[in-house]
Amino acid sequence: MFKFLSRPLLVTLFIFVFAVSAQAAAPAPKAANLAIDFKLQDSENNTISLSDYEGKQPVILFFWTTWCPSCRKEIKEIDNAYSRLTKDGWAVLSIDVGEPAYKVENFIRANDIKLKVLLDKDTQVASDYEILGVPTFIIINKEGSIIFRDNFFPQGRLKELITNNPHYGFLIIA
Repeated sequence: MFKFLSRPLLVTLFIFVFAVSAQAAAPAPKAANLAIDFKLQDSENNTISLSDYEGKQPVILFFWTTWCPSCRKEIKEIDNAYSRLTKDGWAVLSIDVGEPAYKVENFIRANDIKLKVLLDKDTQVASDYEILGVPTFIIINKEGSIIFRDNFFPQGRLKELITNNPHYGFLIIA
């Protein structure tokens, strides 16, 4: 049956069939710059979901830990700006990565933190967002696209980030 086909043609056909089947079995690539929805408990046992904010207001995610000296400095700065940020329409979520609730609650009380603090106890959200170090700030627009990601809070650049993005921003601090 295949005698009339040349050897190079058979090899090419085999490679094509193999490539198509391998491509069909491969997982779909992650959409570029799209924020991943999550649900976490806050320090008061309320469940908070990122999708609760989508399309409604900008969100700031701040990923941090209690033992990190830079995080301690950044959380105080963002906490001091919290009332102004919320007045300007931002949702601010700080996400503690991998620490027990009692440790985070003690830190919040001792430092009079007013921010909403979410607990990523199993570090799954940090892993999903590919957090390699803390502190990390992520800004997400209303459509769910990440428009900023770095290890510092861009306080002086918030308006610029929103102005340069055609959709009003969404800043999340985890």
